[in-house]
Amino acid sequence: MSESTEKSIWKGCPSAAVDFWVYLSCLLVLPIPYALWRWLQRRSHVIEITTERIRVTQGMLSKRVDELELYRVRDHTFIQPFALRIFGCGNLVLNTADLTTPVVTLSAIPSDPRLRDELRRAIEECRDRKRARVSEIEGSLDGGAPH
Repeated sequence: MSESTEKSIWKGCPSAAVDFWVYLSCLLVLPIPYALWRWLQRRSHVIEITTERIRVTQGMLSKRVDELELYRVRDHTFIQPFALRIFGCGNLVLNTADLTTPVVTLSAIPSDPRLRDELRRAIEECRDRKRARVSEIEGSLDGGAPH
């Protein structure tokens, strides 16, 4: 069986829209260095979606890299709060089968439906390659009988 080569689907930082109020307040109240600090924090938060995994890198001085294998994603929801919707962004919430991170939120990413479709396709293809299936079981293991 041939191994697939991992390809990048999307890579970027959360939108500057998440700091809109910070930037606005810097014009009125807060010092500019605080706005610069927030900009550096956002730029050092890199989200990469590939055909195999989602990689989130955070940190300016010390780095933290979290990876989630795509076959572990059970479901995803795209939420667009009004402030992000104005800028064409939203939050992608992933419900996963991962015990350490059952919910992963990718904040302020583009609201492009093609990106979500490509992600969904990559999840299905990854599950097929790994022969992993998501089972949805309601109730307890004894058949859901009440106790």
